[in-house]
Amino acid sequence: MSAQLFVVATPIGHLDDMTYRAIDVLKSVSLIAAEDTRQSALLMKHYDISTPLTACHDHNESNKIDIIIDKLKNGENVALVSDAGTPLISDPGFKLVRAAQDHGIRVVPVPGACAAIAALSAVGLPSDHFSFEGFLSSKQSQRLIQLNKLKDNTHTMIIYEAPHRILDSVTDMVSVFGADREVGFAREITKTFETIKKMTLGDLQSFIANDHHQQKGEIVLVIAGAATEKDMQQEELDKLLNRLLQNLSVKAASQLAADLTGIKKKVAYQRALELSGAND
Repeated sequence: MSAQLFVVATPIGHLDDMTYRAIDVLKSVSLIAAEDTRQSALLMKHYDISTPLTACHDHNESNKIDIIIDKLKNGENVALVSDAGTPLISDPGFKLVRAAQDHGIRVVPVPGACAAIAALSAVGLPSDHFSFEGFLSSKQSQRLIQLNKLKDNTHTMIIYEAPHRILDSVTDMVSVFGADREVGFAREITKTFETIKKMTLGDLQSFIANDHHQQKGEIVLVIAGAATEKDMQQEELDKLLNRLLQNLSVKAASQLAADLTGIKKKVAYQRALELSGAND
């Protein structure tokens, strides 16, 4: 078989999150292309992996591509790893993977940890439709432009942020998205001081401003999408029904709500049933 380029996910904190397959692949390849060989060397030592490492990062990736492609064309399997998590997700590796594809070399993903997906899975915001926005600009003027382009998105958005910019970025999000927009805050995922919370942007701004420890480590923000007209109509209906249910039966409350809003009585009755059950 011809040689393959393996894109290998590594732990984002907890070393036990390394998969058996990832260990086997890293032990079997001829070379490991790593974002930072010093960082990856610690992981290799932990799992007794003696495969040679070569640096492949943002500043030298273009120069390393030809060398790695030549090894692959000569039948040597190569693995690509980043410092943590899945390569290419706000990490180097895109140019190498594209070059491998262009040369007809098979690229094989070895799935594992990814901070964006880990955060999304735990914060309790809609996950059926989301976008990954990576890091925002370090310059406030550009960051505000980016946020204004995102503010009307109705799907969940995932953003990485550096600890020294987190308070400034959240402050800008409050000004653009509004203080009431829901956000998931995931910090140091899988590590000793893991923090995962869901709150409003306004509350998050206060939370990290008043606790300097929350301005340290790896941070993922999962931001709720803008409310749609349907969402707002549902919210208004729920408010009305909850008020009516305080004094009326489900049948009477749903009838009155239907008369006042023009919504179908069947829809109002079903929602009134749901709300009355939730309030029991």
